Amino acid sequence: MTASIISGKEVAADVRAQVRAAVDALPGQPTLAVVLVGEDPASQVYVRSKVRMTEEAGMRSLHHHLPDTATQTEVEDLIAALNSDPEVDGILLQLPLPKGLDEASAIEQIDPDKDVDGLTEASAGRLSLGKPGLRPCTPTGCVILAKRALGDDLSGKHVVVIGRSILVGKPAALLFLAENCTISIAHSRTADLPALCREADIVVPAVGRPEMLKGEWLKPGACVIDVGINRIPAPEKGEGKTRLVGDADFDSCAQVAGSITPVPGGVGPMTIACLLRNTVIAACARRGWKVPSSL
Repeated sequence: MTASIISGKEVAADVRAQVRAAVDALPGQPTLAVVLVGEDPASQVYVRSKVRMTEEAGMRSLHHHLPDTATQTEVEDLIAALNSDPEVDGILLQLPLPKGLDEASAIEQIDPDKDVDGLTEASAGRLSLGKPGLRPCTPTGCVILAKRALGDDLSGKHVVVIGRSILVGKPAALLFLAENCTISIAHSRTADLPALCREADIVVPAVGRPEMLKGEWLKPGACVIDVGINRIPAPEKGEGKTRLVGDADFDSCAQVAGSITPVPGGVGPMTIACLLRNTVIAACARRGWKVPSSL
């Protein structure tokens, strides 16, 4: 048996199309403000991509770029200004921040109603309590991908999330719980992780350990949503070359799983798509607009 591939690129394109249709149906134009601090090349690439996709979705994009000499006060003053700007619906603080700046403090300055990354304590609390709010993008993408593979009703599925980070592991578990799944959160102290994984209908490895999840750990037909993005040496490509792999050993897992996300091209593309979706949801909540049915 060879697993079917869950294409994050295709699903993300579908989500972006839904966002575009939603924006076209709104009485106004949602606005996303992106804050970049410093000159990190990868962050600059991510921000350019986010700005482009925001505009392609029919929304307005504001790009604020502070130098790497910016102080904590300057970063937080900018966030405060965006909080109070009635035209701004969503605020995205591109991470990581330059050394010396307090990311947690900066994130906490974001108005929870504009927290399109779903990272503030208030957003986490709303998720935990099951109250309406903006959900973290990557975990939301994981649920959407699982539904694409298994259908919209995930009730009763046993989900094993490997990793308990506040960015992915914990919120992913809560989002699957909201879909009426049975949840196990595994971590470094979990006894007999392979045996636990073999009980799962859905496995979500999210620990940042290259190719940790093996095919022999899976129940035949299980769905694997691989959150890991790891760069490892690839001498076959030439000296000093690298390649990207997930937290799942793709080749062995694909021989047992029913469906699996690739790396790259799996969960990654969903993050920006869900960010755009959150911006529309935030705009509707703030402005009293009805959320379009396409979302």
